[in-house]
Amino acid sequence: MFNIVLVEPEIPANTGNISRTCAVTGCSLHLIKPLGFSIDDKHLKRAGLDYWDMLNVKIYNNLTEFFSTIKNGNIYLATTKGGSTYSDKVYQEGDYFLFGKETKGLPKELLNKFPENCIRIPMLNNEHARSLNLSNSVSIIIYEALRQNNYKNLI
Repeated sequence: MFNIVLVEPEIPANTGNISRTCAVTGCSLHLIKPLGFSIDDKHLKRAGLDYWDMLNVKIYNNLTEFFSTIKNGNIYLATTKGGSTYSDKVYQEGDYFLFGKETKGLPKELLNKFPENCIRIPMLNNEHARSLNLSNSVSIIIYEALRQNNYKNLI
């Protein structure tokens, strides 16, 4: 239904949790290298439990390779620097949601490429509250997109 794209994810447990979310919602997972872990990592598999056979996952060597495969769908970039809140946008089946690495987020050049599609999750304005956990952010945004589409194919 939707596409979750993790750009250079670093923490296997986050990717495992996101994998599980993708599996139970019918979303595809796209992983952009370099990854901060091995796909065989026990922490990654533990977080994804026994959902791996339900997962549609694709791995790319870099962002250029990933972008060369996109044919349809809007691209949204989740960032604390987004001008719009995630709930302000209207999502359609096939859209892509890009999330950056846990320590740095998405590259600035990428944010500059799609300024109108940078979305954020509202948080306190506090220098110590830098961002939400990556897997929580994915869940918040993907469930808003699913809600807008009447939870198509979900029970």
